[in-house]
Amino acid sequence: MPLRIVRNDISRVRADAIVNSANKNPVCGGGAEYHIYEAAGYDKLLAAREKIGVLDVAEVAVSSAFALKAKYLIHVVGPKWNGGESGETSALASCYRRALEKALELGCESIAFPLISSGVFRFPKDSALKIALQAIGEFLQSHEMDVQLVVFDRKAFDVSEELCDDIRAYIDDNYVRERYSGVRESARWNENGVSADFEKCDFYENSFVVFNRAEASHAIYEQEEKSLEEMLATAGETFCGKLFSIIREKNLDDVEIYKRANLDRKHFSKIRSNLHYRPTKKTALALAIALRLNLDEAKDLLSRAELALSPSNKGDLIVSYFITHKKYDIWEINSMLFKFGQPTLGA
Repeated sequence: MPLRIVRNDISRVRADAIVNSANKNPVCGGGAEYHIYEAAGYDKLLAAREKIGVLDVAEVAVSSAFALKAKYLIHVVGPKWNGGESGETSALASCYRRALEKALELGCESIAFPLISSGVFRFPKDSALKIALQAIGEFLQSHEMDVQLVVFDRKAFDVSEELCDDIRAYIDDNYVRERYSGVRESARWNENGVSADFEKCDFYENSFVVFNRAEASHAIYEQEEKSLEEMLATAGETFCGKLFSIIREKNLDDVEIYKRANLDRKHFSKIRSNLHYRPTKKTALALAIALRLNLDEAKDLLSRAELALSPSNKGDLIVSYFITHKKYDIWEINSMLFKFGQPTLGA
């Protein structure tokens, strides 16, 4: 499970290594750091931190995790926000990279991060999040590790409000379309093939739609004429068959795909080895994102696993928004799904 965004108190998380967003001096600060000290054993951890001494910004050090559910506690000092013009952006990225490198050196298979510098150091949360996701994502392109980004309060999990507003508008528009579609499907027809109930739809004033019943009936009749044997003979590829056909057509490799999809190697090997593998919806969507499919292609891939994108599901609409706008960054998508309280993709 490469990267998950979770809502929790980091002092309660289980991982091989937990990262402490530390004070430069060997003292216990507030926020998440205080919770870590309390859970680990305040006096023991403070004594260990005093042995480490003063740390520079982006410098890492390791201590015992004591009573925490971890083997190691990795201390790193994040930068204070100073308007973004004092090198704090690159310093924050270094915090994540160096902590990950230290965890790798220690033989850790899992690590949990807070959103470094986003508390008392006043780093804007949307910027802090983007930097965290980019730094962790780059690391995961060449290494295997289970990474958790732990956020204490979803309400404080600020991301681009401009993007949020755009997604809210997209969700609202699609909810309207679904309601209108329901009216259309249940409509009565007049002699001209126009819905007699259409005037009841209050979404599109001064508009009308002509439904061609003759063409629709003809299409249904043609489908009914096919025999069962003919239909079975033309059955399409399975989910796995289609997935690996696309990978071949796009000249991609498995590693590139499972990393883009935020899946681990073992999970993808399971998919590769079982032609009849049935994915969960979040796995299927993650793979559609990794393959950079358009919306019709994504719907087709999901349909082969008997799955569908629902216009009444906010998570599906958020993913559809990103696919429609050709934005295929799995971590940006997951951050927005988390913001809206929806399940994230991949891991």
